[in-house]
Amino acid sequence: MHMGMEFKAESWFLRAIEVAKEQLAKGWELRAVLSLCRLWQKQGIQEMARIQLSEIYNWFTEGFEMLDLQEAKSLFDALS
Repeated sequence: MHMGMEFKAESWFLRAIEVAKEQLAKGWELRAVLSLCRLWQKQGIQEMARIQLSEIYNWFTEGFEMLDLQEAKSLFDALS
């Protein structure tokens, strides 16, 4: 991915996270964080991705059979 495109994608993911937080939409926030963290993983920003992902993942107390939460756990493990 071209650096300019990555920067634009990162900006949109951060905006999506912000909107999801404003709307208290944790499922949408999780999806946006997953996308952002995958991008950061590709860029080698492992620690920041791991921290961001752990914050949203640890918010959930149930529903761990959901695909998004399973993907979050898998990505978190890959970042650790």
